[in-house]
Amino acid sequence: MNANNNKKWVVYVLGALQAFIGLTAVAGGFRLVSNPNGLPDFPIGWLSNSPFTNYFIPGLVLLIVIGFGNVLAGTVTFLRKRYSGGIAVVLGALLILYMTVEVWFVGLRNFLQPLYFMFGAVVLILGLKVFRSAVTAHQIDVESTSYSLSSQKIFDN
Repeated sequence: MNANNNKKWVVYVLGALQAFIGLTAVAGGFRLVSNPNGLPDFPIGWLSNSPFTNYFIPGLVLLIVIGFGNVLAGTVTFLRKRYSGGIAVVLGALLILYMTVEVWFVGLRNFLQPLYFMFGAVVLILGLKVFRSAVTAHQIDVESTSYSLSSQKIFDN
């Protein structure tokens, strides 16, 4: 597999993963915001050791930051914008943080928590890969445009 095909593969996997995370987070966040006092699979008692009295704020963060953020990031990645890698790194780190805080306060409740933690790590790693390739692709050759100040006569006495 040549380097160009490898870059395409990384972009496709990253964009698809961001879209999947985003769509599922929008659905989950909407459920929590719509039912802040709990659901059968998210009883309000789980929040007893957390700073939250209901699921509204965690649901809003899940809906807006993780959900809409990743849908937007997936779109940016598929459009191959040069800043897509940086956005992916930030959102991957935010997903890892969200899942860590959730498990810290609510406890490990199902397989989705470590799965989405791993998704966040994969998004972060692939985002770094895309970011690095974008930085090297857009480097400016400084040697050809720079010149030494000592060769100029601007400090003559």
